[in-house]
Amino acid sequence: QVRLVESGGGSVQAGGSLRLSCAASGNTESINYMGWFRQAPGRAREGVAAIYRGGGRTNYADSVKGRFTISQDKAKNTVYLQMSSLNPEDTAMYYCAAGLVSLGGTLFPERYNHWGQGTQVTVSS
Repeated sequence: QVRLVESGGGSVQAGGSLRLSCAASGNTESINYMGWFRQAPGRAREGVAAIYRGGGRTNYADSVKGRFTISQDKAKNTVYLQMSSLNPEDTAMYYCAAGLVSLGGTLFPERYNHWGQGTQVTVSS
């Protein structure tokens, strides 16, 4: 089992920045990708960004390219999501996920089987 604990959410004005962290523990050898997903009220959970633990390859949703950066500290088993130029449409609960995922499925939530509890991000205009 893999345990994921997110932190770093909060409230920010449009144009601001936040950094989310996700610390993984447990059987981390069983996962190859970690990702960030978000879910706004009344909407489906969507993939935001993912990173390959072995080599650092990253993948982003079009809506966040150029604004969000996913990175990792392998020694700490921690993944980060640096979010910049935030806008109200980024308001959502953000979840960290981990799994054994194929390259083509890194932004699909159903491909992940370990999830954190979520952290709220609220962007005001």
